[in-house]
Amino acid sequence: METKTNGSETNRPIGSTTVGLESLGRAVTEIVRQTPVIDVHTHLFPREFGRLNLYGIDDLLTYHYLVAEYFRYGAVDPASFFSMPRTEQAEHIYRTIFVENTPLSEAARGLITVIRSLGIDPASTSLAELRSFFANQDLAEHVGRVFELANVDSVVMTNDPFDNEEIAAWNAAETMDRKFRPALRMDRLLNDWPGACEFLSRKGSNISPHLGDRAITAVRRYLDEAAEQMQPLYLAASLPDNFVYPSGDIRNRLIEEVMLPLARDLSLPVMVMIGVRRGVNVSLGPAGDGVGRADVASVERLCAANPDIRFLATFLSRENQHELCVSARKFSNLTPFGCWWFLNNPSIITEITSERLELLGTTFIPQHSDARVLEQLIYKWSHSREVIAECLTRSYERLIRSGYRLEHSRIRHDVLDLLQNNFKRCVGLAEGSVDATANNNIREDLHLAS
Repeated sequence: METKTNGSETNRPIGSTTVGLESLGRAVTEIVRQTPVIDVHTHLFPREFGRLNLYGIDDLLTYHYLVAEYFRYGAVDPASFFSMPRTEQAEHIYRTIFVENTPLSEAARGLITVIRSLGIDPASTSLAELRSFFANQDLAEHVGRVFELANVDSVVMTNDPFDNEEIAAWNAAETMDRKFRPALRMDRLLNDWPGACEFLSRKGSNISPHLGDRAITAVRRYLDEAAEQMQPLYLAASLPDNFVYPSGDIRNRLIEEVMLPLARDLSLPVMVMIGVRRGVNVSLGPAGDGVGRADVASVERLCAANPDIRFLATFLSRENQHELCVSARKFSNLTPFGCWWFLNNPSIITEITSERLELLGTTFIPQHSDARVLEQLIYKWSHSREVIAECLTRSYERLIRSGYRLEHSRIRHDVLDLLQNNFKRCVGLAEGSVDATANNNIREDLHLAS
């Protein structure tokens, strides 16, 4: 690009316009709103995967965030609730949270945002009318409309190679909507080795829970085959709050002898999500998980021991966020991402995003949706963009008051990094990143035809 060459204007792009304080908020908000995002972690599936593709009002209402909130009102005990058909569960939640009470929580407000964004008046529409609306949608067109409303370029799925239903879907799918990108999830392997061992034995590996060389070889062979089929962008694992690395347990052996070598051999980054406490209240089913403060130093040791592997990390506890930022300042192969699960509330997103901007500049990924139901993309990104824009605006305002001359082009560059390019660099898809050409050839088109 041609640049000016006189004095302090050297290297300033011709045509760039300076942003003043009076127009800063509007400019940042508009750029954040208009920039498509890559959603780096979801639990969504394409329509080719059949019932694994969750969408519509009943799936939205029975999402575990709203299920947990429903039990706060004590209308029905969990055993009775879970014995109901899903449609009846949805009716109870709709009546309790949205009719009899004010939907003030983030998850409840999110449903209101979704309904309104789809052109429906949430104040005057019944549950029956909402069901009729979704039943009358052409699914392919509806998926496209949701992505357009959320301004999402693509989403990364959670793909479990130890799930029979999902494996059957992979085997049956000849092509896949390229807006859905694969990621190879390691949870069952790392957190339930006996279950993974039994799964592999049923597949013909004939291995015992004793983690010897034969078992390691069988696991690695199976994961190589899964990776060849799925072509993942990264390897991922959700880990409990008491996760420690290194240690001599089976999980650590599988990390060191299977997951990290696989990541290294395939030039894939590793995503870790740490801090969940499963089954805090088992009577609530999937809604009964909790949060615990985790050991950030374990991630530091992973990064230090494996400088050739890129790590993306998020923690579930608010108390871990500052320490994660400091760790990322020390390890260039560590990228913090998202405000996960219980952190996905505007007040906490504001705090975490501001903290990251102050400590890391724009070298992080501010958000992921963690969406399990298609239409959640709409509200999670609408709400998050608003907060991200507010945080950026405050940071730019302080910078301008300190004497910096801010250009519109610089804002666009920063926002594109935050919403797309930082992730592309992590997975080797950005121009100029390590192994970009090779990784593009491997992943860009295989099994991802439109």
